Formats: sequence, structure tokens, C-alpha cells
Amino acid sequence: MLLACYAACTASLAQPGPATGLTTVRLENPGQMAQSAVPVTFGQVFAAGDLPAGSRLLARTEDGQDVPLQVDIKARHPDGSVRHALLSTILPVLAAGKTQTLSLQAGPAGTSAGAAPARHTPSALLAGNFDAVVRIMLDDQVYTAAARPALTNGRYRSWIDGPLVSEWLISAPLLDPHGKVHPHLQVRYAIRDYADGRGTRVDVTLENDWAYEPAPRNYTYDVLIDIAGQNVYSKMALTQYHHTRWRKVFWRGTAPQVNVRSDTTYLIASRAVPNYDRRTFISEWTLRDMGVAWHGPRTEPMATGLANPGMPTTGGRPDIGLIPAWGVTWLLSMDHRAREATLGTADLAGSWSIHYRDQKTDRPISVENYPYMTLLGHAGDTINPKTKKSEAFPDCIDCSNPNVADSAHMPAFNYLPYLLTGDYYQLEELQFWTMWSVFKSNPGYRGDAQGLLYRRQVRDQAWSLRNVADAAYITPDDDALKPQLLRLVANNLQWYNANYTNNPAANRLGVNVDNAIEYNNKLGIAPWMDDFFTSAIGRLFELGFERALPLLRYKASFPISRMTHNNYCWIFGSIYSINVRASINEALYTDIGQTLLPSLRSTYGEQADALSKMPCGGTAMAIALKLRNGEMVGYSSEAAGFPSNMQPALAYSVDSGAPDALQAWDIFMKRSVKPDYSRGAQFNILPRTDRKSD
Repeated sequence: MLLACYAACTASLAQPGPATGLTTVRLENPGQMAQSAVPVTFGQVFAAGDLPAGSRLLARTEDGQDVPLQVDIKARHPDGSVRHALLSTILPVLAAGKTQTLSLQAGPAGTSAGAAPARHTPSALLAGNFDAVVRIMLDDQVYTAAARPALTNGRYRSWIDGPLVSEWLISAPLLDPHGKVHPHLQVRYAIRDYADGRGTRVDVTLENDWAYEPAPRNYTYDVLIDIAGQNVYSKMALTQYHHTRWRKVFWRGTAPQVNVRSDTTYLIASRAVPNYDRRTFISEWTLRDMGVAWHGPRTEPMATGLANPGMPTTGGRPDIGLIPAWGVTWLLSMDHRAREATLGTADLAGSWSIHYRDQKTDRPISVENYPYMTLLGHAGDTINPKTKKSEAFPDCIDCSNPNVADSAHMPAFNYLPYLLTGDYYQLEELQFWTMWSVFKSNPGYRGDAQGLLYRRQVRDQAWSLRNVADAAYITPDDDALKPQLLRLVANNLQWYNANYTNNPAANRLGVNVDNAIEYNNKLGIAPWMDDFFTSAIGRLFELGFERALPLLRYKASFPISRMTHNNYCWIFGSIYSINVRASINEALYTDIGQTLLPSLRSTYGEQADALSKMPCGGTAMAIALKLRNGEMVGYSSEAAGFPSNMQPALAYSVDSGAPDALQAWDIFMKRSVKPDYSRGAQFNILPRTDRKSD
């Protein structure tokens, strides 16, 4: 979809009129050479109401000159205003080491001064020698997948479509010399071509991810990629694991060197990303280390970049959070080194065996289409009672993968990269991870097609809900998965509200107890894990899912009471575990004050009774705990410590308007020991200022 592109794409066609400044974008040349006729495409999110339906978007330089702008709308807010779009332009010149600032302005629709410019088609490419060809040598057999036949015969889908630039999505089977299709391996191209020969980007993805093709397995092959007859990539003896994919991006000719520096303040104000503290200092050392780290084997296919390959590994790390630490570093700095590492790690999200593509739809598989599929259930669980057929995946042969996925620890790899680049690969990765996190569980546990998430670890519920909400929010409106994702959000919020918010029998602590009371001989929960869940619910509300607000207010009572209750010392608000009942046969406590002494006894043993009688936050308590006065327990100086885990939950509690939330936040922010978030700010989230505590 295009937003009044014919009136606003080329400045000379647009009638002059008043315009309202929305945001800016800075286009930086990090190289040592000046560039001319520079093609640029990037993703841009807009706050609700900022770019109403029927309006047009203009891009103007600092000296007031209009530049050509193509706008491909992908998603709209409920009021019809633009939520997310891909913006494309051609910069006349970009000096070495310099930055060009563009002001994005909303104006009236206007009228065209002439005939609408023609959309850019593959004809110019096909008039020359352009082709993209992938060859693999597998079991002494050469398989080939070429892009040109699909472009010639119109077998493509348009992702970007306009007079300045078009991008065509191609699915190319790998064929042996006899024309036989390889049953599992396939190539996907995204060919982005700018008009008038200003540049061609060739995005290549090699997949091993059909969901129901018999006998899936790992494959080891040699691979060569040629663009217009020139070899651009080769790798010998590459082992591609089952249900994975890998990506490489090339330019025909010289690739433009442009770092797109989006307006972080506007991104945060739009509510598309959490309210990270923009005062966080991102040091040059941090950025330099990211740049140095992004080289060598860790960037190659089937590697994992900055992410931990073994996701079930316990302990705090940069991966964990609403957005991983590396992504927040990019968001707050907009530095080209952080961008490269974040986008590269997002590409490598394809290295885990979680990718299941439906041969019928050619899209990531969904629970609505296969409500009885599972990775964890028994054979009998997969029988669809309507069709009487099994929806079990085929047995896997030679299916090892050192990269182990775990939805209780999975990073949000692809949401921010898709938001800011608009690359189709990033969108599908977000959808692959989202659908996997839902369908992997037993069908009966998830309510079959409902996709309920409550029958799993609390942190698993948190990060799976985060993925579902992110995907539902940003997936294009014309994508067949969009309504399904929205229903997944609605189904889960309905379940949680029915069983907690609107349930008179729900516990009064504000705790998520589903699969949670597993600590201290099944008497306690992990409050930090519960804080992850509260943060995720806050994120849903932030993205505009209003039915998350009652649940958020219910959940907010737990972190708030740990900071404000008269009979609970806030120093222990971040303790590792909290006992919520006296025995497995008794009901849960009704007051947070009842939990303190039992929790201290489970953690500190004989020291507990004395600790419970000490002045909260005083010198005696600090000495006994070997902490500073006013220091919270649980690694308060660590960016991923338990107090840091608590911070987003408290911030969203303030946003919910829950009673005493501002008081809890004030106490929390006055603690004496705080982390250095400069090297990992994924938990440094602040309340927004547009809501007040009741």
C-alpha cells in the first residue's frame, strides 16, 4: 500500500501547502568517501493520529528543500492513521563523514500536477544481464536456484511498490540438472531495485524449514552465490541444521554506505518501543567493543551473533528483556556499529531449529490452521477430531543442533530490526519465533487453536506474550497472519482477566501462580520472574491492547507492595524467592507482610528472625547482609540483577495508575546502589508522564 505516493513521492508533483513536522531522521555517511544519488529505504513508525488517513508525508532538508519520498504503508492504527511504513528516497549527495537531516512532515493530500509516475517494474533489470543464482553442491549433485525466471514470468510478490523503488519477493526452488526440486532446501530472494539504475539490493535466504515434508534433517553442502555473473559469496562444507534459515545481503555494484539514525525520542513517544531512559550514557568503549566483536565466525550462517546459543542456560545476560541489550544500545545511540551488530544478530535468529513453513500458505505455520500440531505432545494429542488426521510433524533424521531454543529465555530478536528497516526477512523471523513459542506446547495445554500460554513457566509466559504482542502490533494489515495474531493476544488476555482480574477467588498478592510455586519446597515463587510477566503485560498495554490494563493493575499490586507495605521491608523487594504459603495444603497468604519472615528463613536460615526485626534499610541490616545502607538485595549493582528486573514492572505499574505506584517508584529510585546501564540498558525503563497514580 502507498500513502498518496503520486502526490508526495516527487516534490515537483506536489502542490505547496501547510505541513506539520512529525519527526526527523538523520542519514549518516560513516565512510571516507562522498556519495551521490544515494538510495535509502528504512522503516518508520508513527504515533496514533500523527499521519491521518488521506494525508501525505513530505521529507525536507535542513535548508527547506523537498526530496523525493516514496511511502509504502504497512500498518495503520485503529483510527486509520499510519502506524508503520517503509520510506524510500534518493539523496543527491552525502558527504564523507557527514549527516543529512530530513524533517518528516504531514501535509494535506494535495493534487498531482501531472500524470502519476509509473511504478518501477523489473523490465530495466531484465533488459540487461541481471540474475541472482545460488548453487549448492550436495551429495555430489549440483542444485541451482535462479531469480531471473521468476522475474521474467511474474512469479513474485511486491513488498515495495512505487516509482522510486520496488522490491520483489521470490521463492526459488533448488533444481538438480534434470529439473527435480530438492524436497527440503529452497532459496528466497528479495530483489530491491531503485529506478534509473541507482542501485539493486539482492537479499538471499536459504531455507531448510518445510513443516510437513517427510524426513527433515541437517544438510552439509558447498554454496556459491553469483550476482550478474560475479561471485559474491562462497562457503564450503556448510552444515545447515533442520528447520533453520540463513541470510546474506548484497548490492549489485557499490553498496551505499548509510547509517539511518531514527529519532529515538519520537520512537519512544510513539509507544512502539518502551520508555527507555534516554539519559543512559552509551560509552564509546561499548560501541567500539560491539564493532570489534562483529567479525569472523560468529557472523556466519548457523552462528548466533551476540546471542547465547544455549538459551536454556540460566542467569542474567544481554538476551533477556523486552528488547535485548544490544538492541537497546542501538536504539539509544543510533550508532552504526550497534546497528550492524543488532541487525546481524537478528539475521542469525534463523540459526535455531524453530522455523516451520506451511507448504500450503508459504508462510510461517499457525495454530489456527493446525490446532493440534505440537513439539511436546504425544502422538494421540495431534489427531484433529474434525479431520481425523494427525497434525504431527514428520520424524526428524539426523536433527542435532548446538543452538538450543527455549521460549523461557528467547530474545526479542527481530521486532526492533523490522520496525526500523522494514525488511521482509525480519518480519518473517518475528512471526516464526512467535508461532513456534505458541505451537510447541501440548495442544490440550494451550486450548488447541486458542494458543493460551498459561501452562508454562512464568518467564515463558512473559516472553511468549511479548512476542505475540509485538507481532500483532507490527505485522502488516494485509498479512493473513495479522488477524490470527490479534486473536492470540485477545485469547490470552481474556483468559488472564477471567482467572485473575475478574476472579473473586484470585490471590490477593497480585501474583501469577500458574506453574509458579516451584521454589522452597513448593512454597515460594520467583518474584523476578513474576516481574518479567508484569513487564510484558505493561508492554501489551503500551502497544494499545486496552484489555491488558485491568490485568496490569492487578499485577502491579505485587511489585508495589514489596516497596511500600508497612510490614514488608523494601530492601527484600528483589529477593530471589518469596514464600506465598505456609504449606502446600494451605491457601496463599492474603497480605505481602505475611511472606517476609518465611521468605527470609528460606533464604537466610538462622539469620532470618534477626533480620526481620532490624530497621528496614538501616545500618544494622546493611552490616548483616554485607551491603551498603539502602542497598537492595539481589545484585543491585548489576544491569541484569533482580532490582533491575523489577524496574520495568514498577515503571509500568506507574503507567497503569495503580494505587501507591508513584510512592513505590520513588522509594525504588532512592535506593543507594544502582547499576551501570551503559553496557546493557534493557531494564532501564522509566514510567511515562502521561498517567498519574490514583
